[in-house]
Amino acid sequence: MWSLQARGVVGWRLGPGSLVKGVTNGAVEYVACHLAADLAPVRVNAVSPGVVDSGAWDRLGERKTALLGNSADGTLVGRHAGADDVVDMVMWLLRAGFVSGETIHIEGGARHKSA
Repeated sequence: MWSLQARGVVGWRLGPGSLVKGVTNGAVEYVACHLAADLAPVRVNAVSPGVVDSGAWDRLGERKTALLGNSADGTLVGRHAGADDVVDMVMWLLRAGFVSGETIHIEGGARHKSA
């Protein structure tokens, strides 16, 4: 199984200054569909995470807490993701032999929360 990774929510939340990131994020969904068709029977799926506390934000120092808090406030589940959330989804995809050409969003429903 092939797995693509997009950087989540900005592809589905419109806003000034987000054109390039938004189009790139949105395109990953179509890449997964087309690659799945081209490479069948090999399965291809994409994982599209929101803000994940994976250690990448540690460089922000004290600002990390605010970033993660704002991220949590912007979700339907009231928290940000941890690396284990992404690992759980990827492991599920590896076992889900009847899933192909899909983009799985791991962002706590942030795409569906109104501002």
